[in-house]
Amino acid sequence: MYLTAGLHRSLQRHPDKTATVDGPRRQSFAQLASRVARLAGALVRLGVKRGDRVAILALNGDRYIETALAVWWAGAVLNPVNTRWTATEIDYALNDCGARVLFVDDALAGLTAGISDQVPSLQVTVAMSDAPAAPGLDYETLIAQAAPVEDVRCDNGELAAILYTGGTTGFPKGVMLSHANLWAALVGRMAEVPNPGEFITLLTAPMFHVAGLGRMLGQTIVGGTCVTFPAFNAQAVLRTLASERITDVVLVPSMLQMLLDAPTFNQTDLSSLRRILWGAAPITVPLLERALEAFAGVEFIHAYGMTETAASVSVHHIGSSIEERNHHRIRSAGRAGFSTEIRIADGQGKELPRGEPGEILVRGPVVMMGYWNRPADTQQALRDGWLHTGDGGTMDDAGYVYVVDRIKDMVISGGENVYPAEVEEVLGRHPGVTASAVIGIPSEKWGETVHAVVVLRPGVSVTEAALIAHCRTQLGGYKCPKSIEFRTALPLSAAGKVLKGELRKAWSEPGRSATVA
Repeated sequence: MYLTAGLHRSLQRHPDKTATVDGPRRQSFAQLASRVARLAGALVRLGVKRGDRVAILALNGDRYIETALAVWWAGAVLNPVNTRWTATEIDYALNDCGARVLFVDDALAGLTAGISDQVPSLQVTVAMSDAPAAPGLDYETLIAQAAPVEDVRCDNGELAAILYTGGTTGFPKGVMLSHANLWAALVGRMAEVPNPGEFITLLTAPMFHVAGLGRMLGQTIVGGTCVTFPAFNAQAVLRTLASERITDVVLVPSMLQMLLDAPTFNQTDLSSLRRILWGAAPITVPLLERALEAFAGVEFIHAYGMTETAASVSVHHIGSSIEERNHHRIRSAGRAGFSTEIRIADGQGKELPRGEPGEILVRGPVVMMGYWNRPADTQQALRDGWLHTGDGGTMDDAGYVYVVDRIKDMVISGGENVYPAEVEEVLGRHPGVTASAVIGIPSEKWGETVHAVVVLRPGVSVTEAALIAHCRTQLGGYKCPKSIEFRTALPLSAAGKVLKGELRKAWSEPGRSATVA
């Protein structure tokens, strides 16, 4: 199935229903389809051919939705660019995928100054602005002057999008997702997590990530309304949840934390909210328990996936009842979804006994086509029919998966494996801690030692020794932090994930190592 099929379905079934809300702008599915068809016509007039790459560097908004759908309507390939990248990283991605057209909004236009000199393939830059930038090169003029074209209705196996992973070493890799990959993920997820057409979703997860992009497509298929939000801000999100009567939202744990800590949280009318989907990073049980208590009556669903699987691998309904929330599987990422098969394997890909930790492997129609222009990396990731995710986890006797942590984030101290998420959970149980991130730092004696970066609750004072002593009451000695630094905030990506690479940079200088025992 092709990704514009959902728009055709909604246009046929409820053309006058509200499709998108962007601040004061609201448009129906009929208006959305008309603008998409004309924008696709503008792309064709600009010389975009089937299979050409079209990039977009923009914050969430109704024009982002229109552009993505228009790219697929014209038969081209979408390249959503990370809004938190530097100009160098942006240039790299555009050059790597050979983008021919770049859509950029006002907020990020400064990053693309002189970009045509850095990206030879780039022929046109379109300003996504209300004010005309240049004749024929601003968004609204392109749409107004273009004639609509027929949807090419791409084949299942055609490349739909290249989404670049946030590379931790070197430059990021471009994940190739076909129309079939994304469609299988959408349908598989909707089979497990019903998506009623009356749902009004808040798109605060960035659409350059597959979770935000996928949630938008899910709403398009069922005829639901997308309320777009340019960038996460806890106070503004709370106001929008109340004013737009939002029914569901996709969050990462750091966003959930910020909402709960917002001064106006307890004064906000959240009575319309029916569902919170969270994922993308490990969550500590203390934070989850706090959220479950604060959002009484709201269904919580843990979604586990990654860019390489079009987001969908498994989901776990935590539910809204006390019994469900007190169940021992509260930490589970759920069981293999309708479009996936999951295995916990050793380093050779051999399945391990239930309960034994290993690498999470995935197979099914959601698994990517491969990495753009990286055959060696593709071969390493896709072996024997399985995607090797790089995530560590276990599986219980009923098939429930528990994600331990990224294998690359594992700390090896004195030959012992330490998963940071386990330490972060214990730190989160201290009443003075609001957030933490655990990394391994160089140690002459142990190879690596456990180091924690901690954010305290406002007005609270806790010593390093007290936190280490707290950890020793619940963890083996080798797992406990040997050093702790205090910060006012953790560095976060645009998707709300903690940037542990940024925390490690201070310890990457030659010759620097921990002096603690």
